[in-house]
Amino acid sequence: MVSFLKALLYGAGGVVVVGMATLVAFQEKLVYVPALPGLPRPYSITPARLLLDYEDVWLRSSDGVRLHSWFVKHEPPVRGPTILFFQENAGNIAHRLEFVRIMMQKLHCNVFMLSYRGYGESDGYPSQHGIIKDAQAALDHLTQRNDIDTSRIVVFGRSLGGAVGSILAKNNPDKVSAIILENTFTSILDMAGVMMPFLKWFIGGGASRGPKVLNCLVRSPWSTIDVIGQIKQPILFLSGLQDELVPPSHMQMLYSKAVEHNRYCRFVEFPTGMHMDTWFSGGDRYWRNIQLFLDQYVPEIQQCKSSCKLDDDDNDNGNVKSINGSDNQARCAAHSVDFASLSQCHIQKMPKM
Repeated sequence: MVSFLKALLYGAGGVVVVGMATLVAFQEKLVYVPALPGLPRPYSITPARLLLDYEDVWLRSSDGVRLHSWFVKHEPPVRGPTILFFQENAGNIAHRLEFVRIMMQKLHCNVFMLSYRGYGESDGYPSQHGIIKDAQAALDHLTQRNDIDTSRIVVFGRSLGGAVGSILAKNNPDKVSAIILENTFTSILDMAGVMMPFLKWFIGGGASRGPKVLNCLVRSPWSTIDVIGQIKQPILFLSGLQDELVPPSHMQMLYSKAVEHNRYCRFVEFPTGMHMDTWFSGGDRYWRNIQLFLDQYVPEIQQCKSSCKLDDDDNDNGNVKSINGSDNQARCAAHSVDFASLSQCHIQKMPKM
Protein backbone atom coordinates (compact mmCIF):
# COMPACT_ATOMS: atom_id res chain seq x y z
CA MET A 1 0.00 0.00 0.00
CA VAL A 2 2.82 2.38 0.92
CA SER A 3 4.59 1.60 -2.34
CA PHE A 4 1.38 2.31 -4.27
CA LEU A 5 0.96 5.70 -2.59
CA LYS A 6 4.57 6.57 -3.32
CA ALA A 7 4.11 5.63 -6.96
CA LEU A 8 0.97 7.76 -7.10
CA LEU A 9 2.77 10.75 -5.61
CA TYR A 10 5.72 10.30 -7.94
CA GLY A 11 3.32 10.08 -10.86
CA ALA A 12 1.54 13.27 -9.85
CA GLY A 13 4.86 15.00 -9.38
CA GLY A 14 5.94 13.84 -12.81
CA VAL A 15 2.80 15.31 -14.36
CA VAL A 16 3.54 18.66 -12.72
CA VAL A 17 7.16 18.59 -13.87
CA VAL A 18 6.18 17.71 -17.44
CA GLY A 19 3.52 20.41 -17.39
CA MET A 20 5.99 22.99 -16.11
CA ALA A 21 8.55 22.05 -18.75
CA THR A 22 5.92 22.25 -21.50
CA LEU A 23 4.72 25.66 -20.35
CA VAL A 24 8.20 27.11 -20.02
CA ALA A 25 9.60 25.75 -23.28
CA PHE A 26 6.70 25.71 -25.71
CA GLN A 27 3.95 28.04 -24.56
CA GLU A 28 4.52 30.66 -27.27
CA LYS A 29 4.37 27.95 -29.92
CA LEU A 30 1.11 26.68 -28.43
CA VAL A 31 -0.53 30.10 -28.17
CA TYR A 32 0.81 31.73 -31.34
CA VAL A 33 0.80 29.81 -34.64
CA PRO A 34 1.71 32.27 -37.43
CA ALA A 35 2.06 29.51 -40.04
CA LEU A 36 -0.53 26.77 -40.46
CA PRO A 37 0.89 23.25 -40.84
CA GLY A 38 2.00 22.67 -44.41
CA LEU A 39 1.58 26.32 -45.39
CA PRO A 40 4.21 29.08 -45.58
CA ARG A 41 4.05 32.06 -43.24
CA PRO A 42 3.78 34.67 -46.06
CA TYR A 43 0.39 35.56 -47.48
CA SER A 44 -1.01 33.11 -50.01
CA ILE A 45 -3.22 35.80 -51.58
CA THR A 46 -3.90 39.53 -51.24
CA PRO A 47 -7.24 41.37 -51.24
CA ALA A 48 -6.74 42.06 -54.96
CA ARG A 49 -7.32 38.36 -55.61
CA LEU A 50 -10.89 38.86 -54.38
CA LEU A 51 -11.24 42.12 -56.32
CA LEU A 52 -11.10 44.19 -53.13
CA ASP A 53 -9.71 47.72 -53.11
CA TYR A 54 -7.03 47.97 -50.44
CA GLU A 55 -3.91 49.69 -49.15
CA ASP A 56 -0.76 48.12 -47.75
CA VAL A 57 -0.27 49.97 -44.48
CA TRP A 58 3.01 49.79 -42.57
CA LEU A 59 3.00 50.80 -38.91
CA ARG A 60 5.49 51.10 -36.07
CA SER A 61 4.47 49.90 -32.64
CA SER A 62 5.51 51.98 -29.66
CA ASP A 63 8.49 49.65 -29.10
CA GLY A 64 9.67 50.04 -32.69
CA VAL A 65 8.43 46.81 -34.27
CA ARG A 66 7.49 47.15 -37.95
CA LEU A 67 3.96 45.92 -38.62
CA HIS A 68 2.07 45.16 -41.79
CA SER A 69 -1.67 45.57 -42.30
CA TRP A 70 -4.32 45.91 -44.97
CA PHE A 71 -6.88 48.67 -45.07
CA VAL A 72 -9.66 47.21 -47.22
CA LYS A 73 -11.89 49.98 -48.54
CA HIS A 74 -15.51 49.59 -49.43
CA GLU A 75 -16.34 50.48 -53.01
CA PRO A 76 -18.10 52.71 -53.67
CA PRO A 77 -16.77 54.76 -50.73
CA VAL A 78 -19.03 54.80 -47.68
CA ARG A 79 -19.17 56.78 -44.46
CA GLY A 80 -20.21 53.67 -42.60
CA PRO A 81 -18.31 52.09 -39.73
CA THR A 82 -14.74 50.89 -39.99
CA ILE A 83 -14.12 47.45 -38.51
CA LEU A 84 -10.75 46.92 -36.83
CA PHE A 85 -10.37 43.15 -37.23
CA PHE A 86 -8.25 40.98 -34.92
CA GLN A 87 -7.74 37.41 -36.07
CA GLU A 88 -7.43 34.12 -34.22
CA ASN A 89 -4.09 32.69 -33.10
CA ALA A 90 -3.33 30.56 -36.18
CA GLY A 91 -2.51 31.54 -39.75
CA ASN A 92 -2.47 35.08 -41.08
CA ILE A 93 -4.84 37.75 -42.31
CA ALA A 94 -4.90 36.33 -45.85
CA HIS A 95 -6.80 33.34 -44.51
CA ARG A 96 -9.60 35.69 -43.37
CA LEU A 97 -10.12 37.51 -46.66
CA GLU A 98 -13.24 35.62 -47.71
CA PHE A 99 -14.84 36.46 -44.36
CA VAL A 100 -13.86 40.11 -44.80
CA ARG A 101 -15.19 40.19 -48.35
CA ILE A 102 -18.61 39.03 -47.20
CA MET A 103 -18.51 41.32 -44.15
CA MET A 104 -18.00 44.35 -46.40
CA GLN A 105 -20.75 43.18 -48.72
CA LYS A 106 -23.25 42.64 -45.90
CA LEU A 107 -22.37 45.55 -43.58
CA HIS A 108 -21.15 48.19 -46.08
CA CYS A 109 -18.08 48.93 -44.00
CA ASN A 110 -14.34 49.36 -44.32
CA VAL A 111 -12.10 46.76 -42.67
CA PHE A 112 -8.62 47.23 -41.22
CA MET A 113 -6.73 43.92 -40.90
CA LEU A 114 -3.65 43.93 -38.66
CA SER A 115 -0.89 41.35 -38.81
CA TYR A 116 0.32 40.83 -35.26
CA ARG A 117 4.09 40.94 -34.76
CA GLY A 118 5.58 37.67 -36.00
CA TYR A 119 2.59 37.07 -38.30
CA GLY A 120 2.39 37.58 -42.06
CA GLU A 121 4.79 40.31 -43.17
CA SER A 122 5.18 41.86 -39.71
CA ASP A 123 8.52 41.77 -37.94
CA GLY A 124 9.21 40.58 -34.42
CA TYR A 125 7.97 37.73 -32.27
CA PRO A 126 4.47 37.44 -30.80
CA SER A 127 3.80 38.03 -27.11
CA GLN A 128 0.92 39.45 -25.14
CA HIS A 129 2.86 42.55 -24.18
CA GLY A 130 3.84 43.17 -27.79
CA ILE A 131 0.50 42.43 -29.45
CA ILE A 132 -1.23 44.89 -27.11
CA LYS A 133 1.14 47.54 -28.50
CA ASP A 134 0.43 46.39 -32.06
CA ALA A 135 -3.33 46.78 -31.58
CA GLN A 136 -2.85 50.27 -30.18
CA ALA A 137 -0.73 51.25 -33.18
CA ALA A 138 -3.49 50.09 -35.54
CA LEU A 139 -6.16 52.05 -33.67
CA ASP A 140 -4.00 55.17 -33.51
CA HIS A 141 -3.50 54.95 -37.26
CA LEU A 142 -7.24 54.72 -37.90
CA THR A 143 -8.04 57.70 -35.71
CA GLN A 144 -5.65 59.82 -37.77
CA ARG A 145 -7.15 58.97 -41.15
CA ASN A 146 -9.28 61.56 -42.93
CA ASP A 147 -11.07 59.17 -45.26
CA ILE A 148 -13.16 57.35 -42.64
CA ASP A 149 -15.64 58.32 -39.94
CA THR A 150 -13.31 58.07 -36.95
CA SER A 151 -16.26 58.25 -34.57
CA ARG A 152 -17.46 54.86 -35.84
CA ILE A 153 -14.51 52.53 -35.27
CA VAL A 154 -15.71 49.09 -34.16
CA VAL A 155 -13.40 46.34 -32.90
CA PHE A 156 -14.10 42.78 -34.05
CA GLY A 157 -12.13 39.94 -32.46
CA ARG A 158 -12.46 36.20 -32.88
CA SER A 159 -10.90 33.80 -30.36
CA LEU A 160 -7.48 35.30 -29.46
CA GLY A 161 -8.53 38.40 -31.37
CA GLY A 162 -11.34 38.90 -28.87
CA ALA A 163 -8.82 38.98 -26.03
CA VAL A 164 -6.72 41.50 -27.97
CA GLY A 165 -9.74 43.64 -28.81
CA SER A 166 -11.08 43.60 -25.25
CA ILE A 167 -7.90 45.12 -23.86
CA LEU A 168 -7.84 47.71 -26.64
CA ALA A 169 -11.48 48.69 -26.04
CA LYS A 170 -10.92 48.97 -22.29
CA ASN A 171 -7.89 51.20 -22.80
CA ASN A 172 -9.58 53.43 -25.42
CA PRO A 173 -13.18 54.20 -24.43
CA ASP A 174 -13.02 57.47 -26.38
CA LYS A 175 -11.73 55.91 -29.63
CA VAL A 176 -13.52 52.55 -29.89
CA SER A 177 -17.28 52.87 -30.40
CA ALA A 178 -18.24 49.23 -29.81
CA ILE A 179 -16.75 45.75 -29.74
CA ILE A 180 -17.84 42.42 -31.22
CA LEU A 181 -16.48 39.21 -29.69
CA GLU A 182 -16.79 35.82 -31.37
CA ASN A 183 -15.88 32.50 -29.71
CA THR A 184 -13.45 34.14 -27.29
CA PHE A 185 -11.97 32.39 -24.26
CA THR A 186 -12.02 33.56 -20.65
CA SER A 187 -8.23 33.23 -20.41
CA ILE A 188 -5.29 31.24 -21.72
CA LEU A 189 -4.98 29.86 -18.20
CA ASP A 190 -8.42 28.29 -18.50
CA MET A 191 -7.68 27.13 -22.05
CA ALA A 192 -4.53 25.35 -20.87
CA GLY A 193 -6.73 23.21 -18.66
CA VAL A 194 -9.06 22.56 -21.60
CA MET A 195 -6.29 21.61 -24.03
CA MET A 196 -4.25 19.66 -21.47
CA PRO A 197 -6.76 18.18 -18.99
CA PHE A 198 -3.99 16.59 -16.91
CA LEU A 199 -2.94 20.14 -15.96
CA LYS A 200 -6.40 21.33 -14.98
CA TRP A 201 -5.77 21.00 -11.25
CA PHE A 202 -2.58 23.02 -11.46
CA ILE A 203 -3.50 25.82 -13.84
CA GLY A 204 -6.53 27.99 -14.52
CA GLY A 205 -8.35 31.25 -13.90
CA GLY A 206 -10.61 32.25 -11.04
CA ALA A 207 -13.29 29.70 -11.94
CA SER A 208 -10.96 26.70 -11.76
CA ARG A 209 -10.23 24.58 -8.72
CA GLY A 210 -6.93 23.41 -7.34
CA PRO A 211 -3.72 25.13 -6.24
CA LYS A 212 -2.99 26.54 -9.74
CA VAL A 213 0.74 26.47 -9.04
CA LEU A 214 1.60 26.73 -12.75
CA ASN A 215 -0.19 30.03 -13.37
CA CYS A 216 2.94 32.05 -12.63
CA LEU A 217 4.72 30.38 -15.55
CA VAL A 218 2.27 31.60 -18.19
CA ARG A 219 3.73 34.56 -20.05
CA SER A 220 0.64 35.31 -22.17
CA PRO A 221 -2.37 34.82 -19.87
CA TRP A 222 -4.79 36.89 -22.02
CA SER A 223 -7.28 37.05 -19.16
CA THR A 224 -10.34 38.40 -20.97
CA ILE A 225 -12.51 37.60 -17.96
CA ASP A 226 -10.59 40.19 -15.93
CA VAL A 227 -10.98 42.84 -18.62
CA ILE A 228 -14.54 42.40 -19.86
CA GLY A 229 -16.16 44.02 -16.83
CA GLN A 230 -14.15 47.20 -17.40
CA ILE A 231 -15.35 47.80 -20.96
CA LYS A 232 -17.81 50.69 -21.15
CA GLN A 233 -18.70 50.44 -24.83
CA PRO A 234 -21.53 48.26 -26.19
CA ILE A 235 -20.51 44.61 -26.62
CA LEU A 236 -21.94 42.00 -28.98
CA PHE A 237 -21.17 38.36 -28.12
CA LEU A 238 -21.42 35.83 -30.97
CA SER A 239 -21.23 32.26 -29.69
CA GLY A 240 -21.04 29.06 -31.75
CA LEU A 241 -22.53 26.31 -29.62
CA GLN A 242 -20.57 23.58 -31.45
CA ASP A 243 -17.21 25.28 -30.84
CA GLU A 244 -14.72 22.41 -30.72
CA LEU A 245 -11.82 24.49 -29.33
CA VAL A 246 -13.16 27.09 -26.90
CA PRO A 247 -16.00 25.72 -24.74
CA PRO A 248 -19.15 27.84 -25.30
CA SER A 249 -19.31 28.21 -21.52
CA HIS A 250 -16.40 30.66 -21.81
CA MET A 251 -18.55 33.06 -23.82
CA GLN A 252 -21.38 32.65 -21.33
CA MET A 253 -19.02 33.53 -18.47
CA LEU A 254 -17.71 36.58 -20.31
CA TYR A 255 -21.23 37.79 -20.99
CA SER A 256 -22.32 37.23 -17.38
CA LYS A 257 -19.34 39.22 -16.13
CA ALA A 258 -19.91 42.01 -18.65
CA VAL A 259 -23.59 42.61 -17.85
CA GLU A 260 -22.78 43.10 -14.18
CA HIS A 261 -21.19 46.40 -15.18
CA ASN A 262 -22.41 47.23 -18.69
CA ARG A 263 -26.05 47.40 -19.73
CA TYR A 264 -25.23 47.64 -23.42
CA CYS A 265 -24.47 43.97 -24.07
CA ARG A 266 -26.05 41.53 -26.51
CA PHE A 267 -25.50 37.76 -26.66
CA VAL A 268 -26.41 35.72 -29.74
CA GLU A 269 -26.07 31.94 -30.00
CA PHE A 270 -25.63 29.93 -33.19
CA PRO A 271 -26.59 26.28 -32.57
CA THR A 272 -24.45 24.82 -35.38
CA GLY A 273 -21.53 27.26 -35.16
CA MET A 274 -18.04 25.82 -34.71
CA HIS A 275 -14.92 27.74 -33.73
CA MET A 276 -14.00 29.00 -37.18
CA ASP A 277 -17.24 28.72 -39.15
CA THR A 278 -19.87 30.41 -36.98
CA TRP A 279 -20.09 33.22 -39.54
CA PHE A 280 -20.64 30.68 -42.33
CA SER A 281 -23.05 28.33 -40.57
CA GLY A 282 -24.97 31.28 -39.12
CA GLY A 283 -25.80 32.51 -42.60
CA ASP A 284 -27.91 35.64 -42.98
CA ARG A 285 -28.95 35.52 -39.32
CA TYR A 286 -25.32 36.07 -38.32
CA TRP A 287 -25.01 39.22 -40.42
CA ARG A 288 -28.45 40.55 -39.52
CA ASN A 289 -27.63 40.46 -35.81
CA ILE A 290 -24.40 42.33 -36.37
CA GLN A 291 -26.21 44.91 -38.50
CA LEU A 292 -28.87 45.38 -35.82
CA PHE A 293 -26.14 45.90 -33.22
CA LEU A 294 -24.35 48.46 -35.39
CA ASP A 295 -27.59 50.28 -36.25
CA GLN A 296 -28.45 50.51 -32.57
CA TYR A 297 -25.12 51.43 -31.03
CA VAL A 298 -22.98 52.84 -33.86
CA PRO A 299 -25.59 54.63 -35.96
CA GLU A 300 -25.06 57.31 -38.53
CA ILE A 301 -25.41 60.78 -37.07
CA GLN A 302 -28.85 61.41 -38.50
CA GLN A 303 -30.10 58.09 -37.08
CA CYS A 304 -28.62 58.79 -33.68
CA LYS A 305 -30.55 62.05 -33.47
CA SER A 306 -33.92 60.33 -33.76
CA SER A 307 -35.88 60.39 -30.53
CA CYS A 308 -36.56 57.26 -28.52
CA LYS A 309 -36.78 56.11 -24.91
CA LEU A 310 -34.86 53.85 -22.52
CA ASP A 311 -36.66 50.59 -21.81
CA ASP A 312 -35.79 48.61 -18.71
CA ASP A 313 -37.87 45.52 -19.38
CA ASP A 314 -35.74 43.92 -22.11
CA ASN A 315 -35.80 40.17 -21.64
CA ASP A 316 -34.39 37.12 -23.36
CA ASN A 317 -35.76 36.74 -26.84
CA GLY A 318 -35.13 33.35 -28.37
CA ASN A 319 -31.40 32.84 -28.70
CA VAL A 320 -30.67 36.54 -28.10
CA LYS A 321 -30.08 37.86 -24.61
CA SER A 322 -30.53 41.51 -23.70
CA ILE A 323 -29.90 42.22 -20.03
CA ASN A 324 -29.79 45.65 -18.46
CA GLY A 325 -27.20 45.95 -15.74
CA SER A 326 -25.75 48.95 -13.94
CA ASP A 327 -25.63 52.42 -15.45
CA ASN A 328 -21.98 52.33 -16.44
CA GLN A 329 -21.57 54.70 -19.34
CA ALA A 330 -20.98 53.55 -22.89
CA ARG A 331 -20.06 56.09 -25.49
CA CYS A 332 -22.37 56.93 -28.36
CA ALA A 333 -19.55 57.52 -30.79
CA ALA A 334 -21.63 58.99 -33.59
CA HIS A 335 -21.95 62.29 -31.76
CA SER A 336 -19.63 61.92 -28.78
CA VAL A 337 -22.04 61.67 -25.88
CA ASP A 338 -22.62 58.98 -23.26
CA PHE A 339 -25.37 56.40 -23.69
CA ALA A 340 -26.41 56.77 -20.07
CA SER A 341 -27.07 60.45 -20.67
CA LEU A 342 -29.47 59.71 -23.53
CA SER A 343 -32.58 59.55 -21.41
CA GLN A 344 -34.61 59.58 -24.60
CA CYS A 345 -32.86 56.75 -26.42
CA HIS A 346 -34.67 53.43 -26.80
CA ILE A 347 -32.71 50.22 -26.43
CA GLN A 348 -34.56 47.71 -28.57
CA LYS A 349 -34.50 43.97 -28.12
CA MET A 350 -32.70 42.15 -30.89
CA PRO A 351 -35.21 39.75 -32.43
CA LYS A 352 -34.54 36.10 -33.03
CA MET A 353 -33.57 35.57 -36.65
